[in-house]
Amino acid sequence: MSEVKEKAMLAKQAAQSMGNLSTQQKNDALLLMADALVAEQESIIQANKLDLKRGEESGIGASLLDRLALNEQRIAAMAEGLKQVIELPDPIGDKLETFSRPNGLLVEKIRVPLGVIGIIYEARPNVTVDAAALCLKTGNAVVLRGGSSALNSNERIVEVLHSALSQSAIPVNALQLILSPDRSSVDEMLKLNGLIDVLIPRGGHSLIQNVVKNATVPVIETGAGICHTFIDQSAIHEMAVQIALNAKVQRPSVCNSMETLLVHEAYAAQHLASLADAFSQANVELRGEEKAKALVPYMKDASSEDWDTEYGDYILSVKVVSNLDEAMDHIRQHGTMHSECIVTEDAANASRFLQEVDAAAVYHNASTRFTDGFEFGFGAEIGISTQKLHARGPMGLPALTTTKFRVYGSGQIR
Repeated sequence: MSEVKEKAMLAKQAAQSMGNLSTQQKNDALLLMADALVAEQESIIQANKLDLKRGEESGIGASLLDRLALNEQRIAAMAEGLKQVIELPDPIGDKLETFSRPNGLLVEKIRVPLGVIGIIYEARPNVTVDAAALCLKTGNAVVLRGGSSALNSNERIVEVLHSALSQSAIPVNALQLILSPDRSSVDEMLKLNGLIDVLIPRGGHSLIQNVVKNATVPVIETGAGICHTFIDQSAIHEMAVQIALNAKVQRPSVCNSMETLLVHEAYAAQHLASLADAFSQANVELRGEEKAKALVPYMKDASSEDWDTEYGDYILSVKVVSNLDEAMDHIRQHGTMHSECIVTEDAANASRFLQEVDAAAVYHNASTRFTDGFEFGFGAEIGISTQKLHARGPMGLPALTTTKFRVYGSGQIR
């Protein structure tokens, strides 16, 4: 039997008892996990150093190495994320509806766990902890398949979490990590109907599309983040600079960072040169089309592929547009329905943008970097869904549940 199938079967078995756990039992387990991460931080950092060394030797870029790296502060943040999940309301058992039928049947609609969730993700080992926290809090078992670049880090983290779970009411087998780095292990997960109830991919466009196109198990798609910021004619310059720089520079490797800057031609005529200088001082490479380059000649030429590229790096595409409609048309053609922003003092334009732009999160005068479970008050997130069915946007605890109808009768037949 393959590693993938064996671990999925163990998770399936563990899931049968997960829905019976009390909120207190689950919270106690999460606290043990948080404390264990801090207690074992040195061994986790040492395992992470092996991954970083291998990544440097294989030529991984600086932004990807940043996603991979762990230190005391990041491990403390992972532990704090677990504690924040403890404080969040447990959705399992929530009664969403209660109603009576004319024949006397009493119907309740309640939240229940999804069952076994498969998470396929790439370089960020903090996802291992986030996924475990959210899945276990909602009474789900989870099968994790992280990227090979973080294999040592993920293995050590799960060993630490297993040690904590062994002292709790949650079965250790409710948390599984696939250790095989072979691509076939992903392909096998995609077809494990009956063992895995839903798949959630987290990562770049190619990983997500492979899962979406080839899985027979249901998928919640977390999309790539080609996010735009549109600076309108009426934007306050100082605010626009701060928002645009934050959206690109604060952490360019993540999916809610800006990849394309759209600038109204009237604003561009006055301010694009100084805005471009601010980006250059922040070591951002600018790629512009003809109008943008006319105002900032040192920009590199933007190719047609640039508008559809999630750089995850200090690279930014820049386009000058004539009005709001042209900006929204560009977003419709090239956006990934993740996060989009307008910087404007024009209330009508802001209203139109928020209403007409189709994305999981739309912003007026705020950075797209806020599309995040922590920032929205959900605690750690499982991902940011860009699809429209089951969940959309940052997925917190309720997104990892489904519903069940409980029907109470007194002998009714149809």
